[in-house]
Amino acid sequence: MKAILIQFPFGVVAFDEDGKVAASKVYPKKPQAAAKKIAKIEPDTLSEEAQALIEQLQISGYDAFAFENQAVASQAQTKLGVATETASPQNVQSAHSHMQEIAIQTGFAKDAKDLNLWVHNVSVEVAKLQVKGETQKRDLIIAQAIQTLDDLDRTLNLFMGRLREWYGVHYPELDRLVEKHETYARLVLDLGTRENFSLEALEKEDLPKNKTEQINRIAESSMGADLSETDLAQVQALSRNILDMYHLRENMETYLENTMEEVAPNTKTIVGSLLGARLIAIAGGLQNLSRRPASTMQVLGAEKALFRSIKTGARPPKHGLIFQHTLVHDAKKWQRGKIARAIAGKLAIAVRIDAFNGEYVGNKLKKALDKRIEEIRQKYPEPPPLKEQKPRQFQERPREFRDRRDFRAGKSGGGFRDKRGGGRFRGGDRQGGRFKDKNRRDYKGDKQRRPSSRAD
Repeated sequence: MKAILIQFPFGVVAFDEDGKVAASKVYPKKPQAAAKKIAKIEPDTLSEEAQALIEQLQISGYDAFAFENQAVASQAQTKLGVATETASPQNVQSAHSHMQEIAIQTGFAKDAKDLNLWVHNVSVEVAKLQVKGETQKRDLIIAQAIQTLDDLDRTLNLFMGRLREWYGVHYPELDRLVEKHETYARLVLDLGTRENFSLEALEKEDLPKNKTEQINRIAESSMGADLSETDLAQVQALSRNILDMYHLRENMETYLENTMEEVAPNTKTIVGSLLGARLIAIAGGLQNLSRRPASTMQVLGAEKALFRSIKTGARPPKHGLIFQHTLVHDAKKWQRGKIARAIAGKLAIAVRIDAFNGEYVGNKLKKALDKRIEEIRQKYPEPPPLKEQKPRQFQERPREFRDRRDFRAGKSGGGFRDKRGGGRFRGGDRQGGRFKDKNRRDYKGDKQRRPSSRAD
């Protein structure tokens, strides 16, 4: 006997050759549970419910099964070893057109209203699951983490500028003696006033000996104003918060390193964790980045310069965010474009593998990249010769153009101005050195001026 298996929104139903319902496997009536089962079903694949239904039908004596499409039929034949075929489109269309009656006949729904309400609720739950799946992608977490890291850097620079100015009222010379922000904030928090900048105290802060002696000597002769304990307490509170933010930044960088190793290990090997995360963030995700060609990755982040080049014909940018790679910004100026192109080529391969395959080939790509960069360094050791600029030749403007500029049209009524005579001839025309107004009266322009309108 042959059974026809039809996939409905509420489950799988088998029909006999007469079109009657032979058996069915329906989803749970609870929308959340049904949505989880439906979300797992991939197109053109044999579902768990269909497999269970076939096994049940085999016990009942069915030995041939027809499916809605060829892919599912082939999969059932391979997986279960049963005779399969593709159902005729008329049978499939007829079954779907009577979905409500079949749902009532199988006992899944009481009536059409009950089935429509269930379908609506399940559709909402499936949409929720899909949105949740998209937001749970780890590459989006990476984008948020790198943007948080950049925000922390901007905030730290802002607060450190304020701290240096504030504490500079008391010890202004310390600003140029200690360049590292974190060390400056730590000295302010641990030592307080400049009187505490002794050699013993500074040595405990792990500063170089020559720097320690210099800070101590200048502190004794500083021209800064005195700070009260209340003022100093506020400055030290700001220093403490800044050091906490540095600690948060360090933890965030470690977290980003580990997450990139998990999500995009090949990309991390080629361009590092921070640069790889910035490229993922600016592209809107790992898969979005993988769909872009290597030439786009090379100038990603330099859109302003690129569109200015397209609009004005200026020289196009050679690199965007890739310039942050040490191999690019440490290279000689005339080699940067070629090195950026080589990195972008390997980066495109690494990103696509991370997005669609997951196999780790980062070491091979890095080895090939290093080889190519060494070739560039050996092939282009010297800057290219400068192109000779041709001197611009002065071109005399045509005589007709100069004449045309001398006679401009009036704001209304047409006409032109004769600079030689200084008068305006509205609605007139010019014939050689003579002019005619709109009444066709003849004037010479420089010798005979047109009478004023009041006189007219």
